[in-house]
Amino acid sequence: MRTSRRSTARTTALALLATAALAVGATATTPAAGAPAAKKQGPTSVAYIEVNSNSMLNVGKYSLANGGGNVFDIAVVFAANINYDTAKKSAYLYFNPNVQRVLDNAATQIRPLQAKGIKVMLSVLGNHQGAGFANLPSKAAASAFAKQLSDAVSTYGLDGIDFDDEYAEYGRNGTGQPNDSSFVHLVSALRDNMPNKLISLYNIGPSATRLSYGGVNISSKFNYAWNPYYGTWGVPGIALPKANLSPAAIDFASTSSTTAASLARRTVSEGYGVYLTYNLDGSDRHTYVSGFTRQLYGSDAVYTP
Repeated sequence: MRTSRRSTARTTALALLATAALAVGATATTPAAGAPAAKKQGPTSVAYIEVNSNSMLNVGKYSLANGGGNVFDIAVVFAANINYDTAKKSAYLYFNPNVQRVLDNAATQIRPLQAKGIKVMLSVLGNHQGAGFANLPSKAAASAFAKQLSDAVSTYGLDGIDFDDEYAEYGRNGTGQPNDSSFVHLVSALRDNMPNKLISLYNIGPSATRLSYGGVNISSKFNYAWNPYYGTWGVPGIALPKANLSPAAIDFASTSSTTAASLARRTVSEGYGVYLTYNLDGSDRHTYVSGFTRQLYGSDAVYTP
């Protein structure tokens, strides 16, 4: 489980979405043209970026020595929040100032990655206010929050949404405890809103164990799911093909290079298709990265500032 600094200010992101649409909406879904990404064979590599302290652009600085392909295929903005409006008694999508800065500057923080062929997703996380993905009180409430998520993807030209059900503190501010229908309704509505975008599950919290309700199983609505415990191996408990799962999870700040390489080797040997990383910073880490890229892709990594 990771920890992160988060703002708890009560400013809503909804008004900012409308304002941002004027600035980036017309071109948001059309990333800047760039050279096609070099092809590579092997698992999909994912990098969560803690934007409170690190730049999204770090993801694009690593390529493979053999063939020049990107080391990382998906960059995740960590993290937006699901907050709770006590007056309206409803959940809303919130961007702390650092997340908002990345989104407002999509032209320089997101489009360069997409031009390289790297997908950029937005992770959404609980924020100690009682609201979470698993306690939306009705199908209408779930649909309303799903629309906020898909509107953010559209407004800022993102490639998808990642669900991380931590730190919600269910029950706080008079909110309900997790129920069986909430997450199913939420993910179903989000998939309907954005059929061609990515949806991923950070496999933790009450939502991760509530994937079926009323005859509907939402497992197939996810593109990916990954182990949430860094430095460990754990197969996510969701009915997805191995190609869409990451049992391996590493944290650049706390997972040893030996463990990172070992988990990469196991990813390949056991036939899994995703390798999850967290906390990539601005340092030149090509030696560490090469330790796992040799296992995943048979190539060292190159760092280009």
